[in-house]
Amino acid sequence: MVRTQVQLTEKQLEALRHDSAATGRSVADLIRQGVDRYLAGRSELGREERVERAIAVAGKFSSGRSDVSANHDRHLAEAFEQ
Repeated sequence: MVRTQVQLTEKQLEALRHDSAATGRSVADLIRQGVDRYLAGRSELGREERVERAIAVAGKFSSGRSDVSANHDRHLAEAFEQ
């Protein structure tokens, strides 16, 4: 491992110390986990390719409902309730 130094706000450090005590993991381990999650969430695709992929799948799936455009908020709320 490589040693590095970061500056955290008091609030961040307090929360990390709390989670460290609750989980039995070191603050450094929690920070490494956060960095790993950040890196895993990055997209290696450029904006243009992401747009092309989104356009390619648009309209390829059917919900079986005929009122989705008019009632999308209600359908979305129902989907998240489950």
